[in-house]
Amino acid sequence: MSCNARSLLSVFSAAVILFCGGDAMAQGPRGGGGAFGDWRVTVDYDGRQMESIVALARGQDGNRTGQWISFWGASELSDVQFENGDLTFKWSVEGFDGETRTSSFSGRIEDGALTGTLSGDRGESAVKGERIARVPRAAGQWEMKYRIGEQDVTSILKVTAADDQALAGEWISEWGEHKITEISVQRNELAFKRTSQFGDNEIETAFTGTIDRNQTLTGTMSSEMGEIQVAGSRVGADAIGTWMLDLESERGARKQRLRVNPDLSALYGSTQVDAVTVDGNQISFPMKLEFGDQPFEMSFKGTADGDALTGEVTSDRGTRAVKGTRVAMRGGARAP
Repeated sequence: MSCNARSLLSVFSAAVILFCGGDAMAQGPRGGGGAFGDWRVTVDYDGRQMESIVALARGQDGNRTGQWISFWGASELSDVQFENGDLTFKWSVEGFDGETRTSSFSGRIEDGALTGTLSGDRGESAVKGERIARVPRAAGQWEMKYRIGEQDVTSILKVTAADDQALAGEWISEWGEHKITEISVQRNELAFKRTSQFGDNEIETAFTGTIDRNQTLTGTMSSEMGEIQVAGSRVGADAIGTWMLDLESERGARKQRLRVNPDLSALYGSTQVDAVTVDGNQISFPMKLEFGDQPFEMSFKGTADGDALTGEVTSDRGTRAVKGTRVAMRGGARAP
């Protein structure tokens, strides 16, 4: 990395550190009203736009909790209050000099937008944000196993979600051509219709199944020829979920969040990751950011062992060890 790039990274890092330092709170996983969920926010700091995520949730004790998540790490929020659309919280972060600085946020959530002001000992800064839509639980690839007569068959069901949450499906098989229509999800129930072409023969089937918290999909494929029991397992299940990471850096240990979605897209801190590669229990993905006109590339490689994750983050500044714990599956179930 060039000296200019390092200087720009240093400015952004210092600015973040020195200046800024499912229930009634949210209507549902796809947006709606309330405050629970992830909000992508932009802070205007002396004309520089810095992007972060404000993640709001409810702790096991029932109190509202939150995190401020950026490329540089994740830190806890305190005194999170939300009432009649008004949101307030405090954010404490340790600066380069080892002192803890606290900023206060006061704003509103209305019509899917978050606006407000972040105030600290260095002044005030405007904050604007919008909710990050959750990827539906059904999205991703499913390995579907079933029997036809005496033959075991494995096919792939691929479910994708558009920006408006509308679902589309694809059935991938060695035999025939298939079209998925009328795909829908109600809570944890997945349903769709499949039209299959085998030479001159066309067969229509209907699938209904249940997605459970163990990342499996079980159901029945029905047609005029009868019913077939189908057992599906999610491709990449070892990686999916919310992971809290501990990283080593030149300034000591810091926290970071990795959220891997059911479709294997992800958020590393506030950085969007298009695709996570999962090979058995091996997890890897590249990351690319731009600070001004300076690109910054990183890569992650790790091994998942149940709800533990070990690995390393590599950039042209070196390699840093990572240890993580999965705190929640991407269907809402918490890790034991």
